[in-house]
Amino acid sequence: MRILELNFERSWRGGERQTVYNIQGFLKAGFSVTLVCRAYFPLEKYAQENGWHFKSFTNVFSILLFLFKEGKSYDVIHAQTAHILTYCIMTKWWHRRPVIFSRRVDFVPKGRLTKWKYRQADAIVAVSVAVKKIVESFCGRSDVVVISDIAIPEKSNDNRAYKTTNGLGIDANKKILGAVAALVPHKDPLTLIRAINILSKKRSDFVLLHFGIGELRSEMDKMIAADGLENQYRCMGFVENVVDFFSVFDVFVMSSQEEGLGSSVLDAYLYRVPVVGTNAGGLNDILLPGMSLKVPKQSPEALADAIDQMLDMQEADKQKMIQTAYQFVLSMHGLEVITQKYIALINSLLRKQ
Repeated sequence: MRILELNFERSWRGGERQTVYNIQGFLKAGFSVTLVCRAYFPLEKYAQENGWHFKSFTNVFSILLFLFKEGKSYDVIHAQTAHILTYCIMTKWWHRRPVIFSRRVDFVPKGRLTKWKYRQADAIVAVSVAVKKIVESFCGRSDVVVISDIAIPEKSNDNRAYKTTNGLGIDANKKILGAVAALVPHKDPLTLIRAINILSKKRSDFVLLHFGIGELRSEMDKMIAADGLENQYRCMGFVENVVDFFSVFDVFVMSSQEEGLGSSVLDAYLYRVPVVGTNAGGLNDILLPGMSLKVPKQSPEALADAIDQMLDMQEADKQKMIQTAYQFVLSMHGLEVITQKYIALINSLLRKQ
C-alpha cells in the first residue's frame, strides 16, 4: 500500500510529532510512505535524517502541481492539517484517491470553504470526542472517527536536565513543576501564572519551568515581574528534546482553556510524572479519575489547590496514580494500537472504491 502523508507546517509541535508517529507506524506495518512537507523546516530535516522518502516544497502551488501529477499513484492521501486538506480536496477531481483528514484542535471551524472541504473528505479522524462533536456539528457529518494520539517513550538525557536546573540555581530541595505548552491564548498560560501566584502565598518549596514560545511571552514576563514570581515561574523558551526534562518534574501542569487532546499529558504519563490539568476539550479523554487531578478551566484558584494537593499527596497514593496512568498510555496510545486503527479505516475506504 502506498500512503501520501501531507503536513506543510513551519513549526514543530504536537501535530508534527504525530505526523512522524503516523509515518513510523505505517512503515513498521510494511507500507510505502511519502511525506509532503515544507522545504527548509523541521519536518524536512527529520525526514532527511531518518532516510524517509519525501517531497519538500516552498509554496502551495508546487504542492498542487505535485498532486495533479503524482496523486493518482497513491492508494490513500492523508492530510494532517486543515490547511493542507484544502489542496488535497481541490485536486481530488483529478487524482480520485480517498482523502483522510486528521483534526487535532478543538477550535470551532468557520467559513463555507472549510465546510465544503470537510464534507468532501472521504474520512475525518478526530483526536478526541470533543473534536468529533465540534466537527460533526459544524459540517453535518455523523461519521467522524475518533482515533487518538500516539505516545512513544523516548530515551531521555537526564544529565542534560539536571545540568540545566543546576545552572538555574534551583535549590535541590525545591519541587519542580513542569509545563510544556505554547505561550498562546488557548493554552492559557496567564491562568497558570495566577495559579502559581496563589500557590506561592501558601508555600515556597517549588519552582515552575515553562517550556514553550509564543505571542504572550511579553505579557507573561510583565505579570511575573508584577507579582514578584521571578523565582517561582521560569519561562524556558523553546527547547529541543524537551522530554529530557520530564525526569526532573515532580508534577506536570496543563492550564489550557481549549485543547484538542493534550498529548504532552501522555508524555507525562509515559515518564511517570503525576499530572494536574483542566477540563478543556479533549483533555477529558485522558485526564481520568485515578490517573490525574482535573479542575475547571480558567480557574486559577482550583488549579493552585490541585497542584498543592498533588505536592502533598502520600507517596503510595501518588505511585498508584502514576502506575495507572502509565498502563493506560501503553495500552491505549501505543504506536501499534493507533496505527491499526488507521489501517482499519484505510481498508474500509479502499473497499468502497
